[in-house]
Amino acid sequence: MAHTAHTDHFASFAEFYPYYLSEHRNMVSRRLHFVGSLGVIGCLAMALATGDWLWLPAAVICGYGFAWVGHFFFEKNRPATFRHPLYSLMGDWVMFKDICVGRISL
Repeated sequence: MAHTAHTDHFASFAEFYPYYLSEHRNMVSRRLHFVGSLGVIGCLAMALATGDWLWLPAAVICGYGFAWVGHFFFEKNRPATFRHPLYSLMGDWVMFKDICVGRISL
């Protein structure tokens, strides 16, 4: 079932994920999401390695910054984060994993 309306309610993440992917069709946007997710991992690693917890807000800025550039300039859509924050966050990491294992191309 395709979901395109901004007011859709999803009963589960499994129902949401196809919608999430439909909002990430542009290759540049997916690449920016991937780079942002790698940046989040790097910032978290730095926070743990150095004990400097200022890396935590940097992780948030990095992750959302790259993703939102992808949405606003390449997808030309509004990030799902604004409507479905938890599912969107989950979608980011499932898409990251799907890219890493080759299910989604960059």
